[in-house]
Amino acid sequence: MWREFRLFILRGNVLDLAVAVILGAAFGRVITSLVEDLLMPPIGLALGGVDFTNLFVDLSGRGYASLAEAQAVGAPTLRYGLFLNTVVNFLIVAFAIFLLVRQINRLFPPAAPAAPITRDSRSACPPSR
Repeated sequence: MWREFRLFILRGNVLDLAVAVILGAAFGRVITSLVEDLLMPPIGLALGGVDFTNLFVDLSGRGYASLAEAQAVGAPTLRYGLFLNTVVNFLIVAFAIFLLVRQINRLFPPAAPAAPITRDSRSACPPSR
């Protein structure tokens, strides 16, 4: 069983998948930084100085001034600003992947499907005598 497992792990598909997961995680961190550090501050400034990470609804009803203050006392909150950041992050990642796949398809167009092989019923069987 150990030998079969080792052969399975050393297959190209498993190693390719591992590399893809590692690169995907690194790419995700870069995109997160792009969204949080470069895109959201100008968007917040354009919307009147709104900091999306500090947008929240206090479910306890006590009226905390900031998300950090509410979290410090353990108040239940709906952090919709962080959710908005995550949605923007997702859209950017999805668009980047779309552009990547589009370029790959231009460089390596998919092969045309082969014509179906059909048998002519008259030539399929020789005449019987």
